[in-house]
Amino acid sequence: MTDVATAPVDETTTVDDRPWLVIVWNDPINLMSYVTFVLQKLFGYSLEKATALMLDIHHKGRAVVSQGTRERAELDVYRLHEHGLWATMTKDGGDA
Repeated sequence: MTDVATAPVDETTTVDDRPWLVIVWNDPINLMSYVTFVLQKLFGYSLEKATALMLDIHHKGRAVVSQGTRERAELDVYRLHEHGLWATMTKDGGDA
């Protein structure tokens, strides 16, 4: 019988499954009605939800408009840029 060495198991290792957040920032260019329209068009949000997000963007300076995988967030940011909105993505820090 031969001895086989095995690597120690680190039970504290966790899978980093925090989502990526897509943030739209306030800008002095786009009309509030246009921002609402874009959020409805790109994400399928109701008028009420898109308006609430637009008001957060306007009053708070930013709003998280979507979250998910890195690839999905990159696509959402790209699409928002295509529509002239200022958007970025960040890894969810757990306190958002």
